[in-house]
Amino acid sequence: MIFFSLENYGILNSSNNWQLTPYELQKIIIQKKMGVETKSGVLAINTGFFTGRSPDDRFIVKDSITEKKVWWDEKFNQSFDSKKFDCLYQKVVQYLSGKTLYIRDGYLCSDKRYQLNVRSISEYPWSDLFIHNLFFRFSKMEKILPDWLLLCAPGFQANPAKDGTRKKNFSILNFSKKIILIGGSGYTGEIKKSIFSVLNFILPMYKNVFPMHCSANVGKHKKDTALFFGLSGTGKTTISNDINRNLVGDDEHGWTYDNIVFNFEGGCYAKILGISRKNEPMIYSAIRKGAMLENVILKKETKEVDFLDDSITQNIRISYPIYFVKNIEKKLLSSNIRNIFFLTYDAFGVFPPIAKLNRAQSSYYFLLGYTSKVAGTELNIHKPKTTFSSCFGAPFMPLHPVQYTKMLMKKLDNTDINVWMVNTGLISGEYSSGHRIKLNDTRKIVQNVLNGFLSEVPYEKYPIFNFQIPKYCPGVSSNILNPKNSWKNEKMYQNQIKILAKKFIQHFDIYRQYTDKNILSGEPILV
Repeated sequence: MIFFSLENYGILNSSNNWQLTPYELQKIIIQKKMGVETKSGVLAINTGFFTGRSPDDRFIVKDSITEKKVWWDEKFNQSFDSKKFDCLYQKVVQYLSGKTLYIRDGYLCSDKRYQLNVRSISEYPWSDLFIHNLFFRFSKMEKILPDWLLLCAPGFQANPAKDGTRKKNFSILNFSKKIILIGGSGYTGEIKKSIFSVLNFILPMYKNVFPMHCSANVGKHKKDTALFFGLSGTGKTTISNDINRNLVGDDEHGWTYDNIVFNFEGGCYAKILGISRKNEPMIYSAIRKGAMLENVILKKETKEVDFLDDSITQNIRISYPIYFVKNIEKKLLSSNIRNIFFLTYDAFGVFPPIAKLNRAQSSYYFLLGYTSKVAGTELNIHKPKTTFSSCFGAPFMPLHPVQYTKMLMKKLDNTDINVWMVNTGLISGEYSSGHRIKLNDTRKIVQNVLNGFLSEVPYEKYPIFNFQIPKYCPGVSSNILNPKNSWKNEKMYQNQIKILAKKFIQHFDIYRQYTDKNILSGEPILV
C-alpha cells in the first residue's frame, strides 16, 4: 500500500513500488536482466558507463539560503540557477511519469536529535536497493513526513545547452526546495555523496554539529573512540573494521556539541578489489544475500566473484546494511574520543607510515587534506594522483574549508586527544620505484597507537615538515618508520620531499588570507 500520490511531485500515471524488501528488489532486478546472482546468491549489478563519481557535474542551487553561505569555488561547489533547476525538475518528473518506480522512506543520522527523513523516488530498482542498504530503515507501514526529496533518474539525460548542466549527467542540490536531483548516471555513489553534502551544510550551519568524512570505531573494553579521516581508497573502511573493536560507521559521521559521535548512515559502501577473508574478515562476511555488488566479474564456470578482476573498474564495490557487520557499536553512537587519524595515500613515497601531529599541524593538515585520488573512485583516475582535498572530503563540503577546520580545532581545544597522520600509500620510493605499505604493517601501527604503546617510545623530528615520528613501533620494522632509511637513492629522496613541501606551501596560498597564526605555524619550513 502507498500512502501518498506521486502526482504531488508532478509524476503522473506511474506504477509505484513502495518500500520493497531487498529480496523483492533482487527478484525484480534479476527478472529485468539488470543484474545476476553470484554462486552464493548475492546480487551483482553493472552501473553502466559511470563506475565512479563525477564531481565536476555536482551543483548547488544559488538562492537566498546558499548565496552567502556556500563557498563557491566553482570546482566542487558550482552554482546552478534556480529557474533552470525548476525547468529541469519538470523535465525529470515528466520523464518519470508513466514508468514503474521505486519509492522509499528512510532517514539519516543515528542520533535521533538530528534525524533527517528522506523520501526517494528511483527509476531503477537497484538504486532503491542501494538506498535501503545505506539509509536507516523505517518499517513498511510506518508513516513519516519527509524533510527532503531525492529523485534518481539514471536514464534521463540533460541537454547542457538548454538545461545549464555541464554534460548530460548531473547531481543538483536545492536547499530551498529540499530536493536532490540526480540524472544521467547509474553509479550509486552519487546518491550517497549527495545526501552527505546536504548534511555537511545543514548540521554545522543550523545544529552546531561538526560533520566528518571519517570512519569510527570503539574499543570493546576501554570504550575509547578512534576517528579515521581519508578519501576513498585510503583505508577508512578497511582499518576501522577491526575484530578487536566495535564499528560505529565506515565513512560519514557527526561530532555533536556534547561530544557524541554518531553515524550518518545505516549501511556501508566498501571497495572490495582484492578482498580476502584473511585480510578483511568483517567486510568479507558481509558479502551475503541482501547486499549488492557493483561492477564485479564472475567466473564463468562457477559464478564466483573474481575479486582480483578489475577489467570493468578498480572501483568494484559492495553495499550492505551495517548490521551485516558482526561487531557494531550499540545504537551507532560513541563518545570518549581519544585518537584521530588522518589517512593519506602519499604517491611521493616520502611521508612516514605514522607521525604525531601537534595542534597547529593538525589544523594545517586537516585544512589541506593531502592525499591521492585512488584509481577508479572518480572518472579518468587510473593510478594514484596526488591531490589536496580539504578536510579530506572537498567534493562534499559546501562551506568554506576554514569553517570546518575551526570546528575541529574547537573540538581539540583543552583536550588530550591525539592526532596522527598515517601514510597508507607508497613507501621506499615514488610511484615507479616504491610500493604500497603492507596492510598488516598499517594495522599493527594503528593497534600500537590504540593500545597506548606509541606513547612510551622515543620520537624524532621529521625534517621540513617537523612532525614527530616514532623510532620504534612493536611488530613493525624500524627501517620503514623513517622514509630516509628505506629509499635507495638519498639524493632523489631529498629532492622529492622538497618538491612535496613546495606543493603544500603553494596550495596553502589558497587559504592563507582566511587563516590565523595557529594554522600558519603548522606549515612546512624549507631550508
